[in-house]
Amino acid sequence: MAETTKKTVRVTQVRSPIGRPGDQRATLIGLGLNKMHRTRELEDTPAVRGMIAKVHHLVRVENGDA
Repeated sequence: MAETTKKTVRVTQVRSPIGRPGDQRATLIGLGLNKMHRTRELEDTPAVRGMIAKVHHLVRVENGDA
């Protein structure tokens, strides 16, 4: 079987959602980030990129390797 390599992106929460609108807090939870300095490696899809763009001021983004 041929392995398909999926592009990933590593997202780390670096700022708190305290005092931010509820939709931004919900977006962080949707990304799997609900505590400071938590890192998730997510598939690089347009939906994930849109979520990152919404909370770009609260997260740090790095290119991940599959």
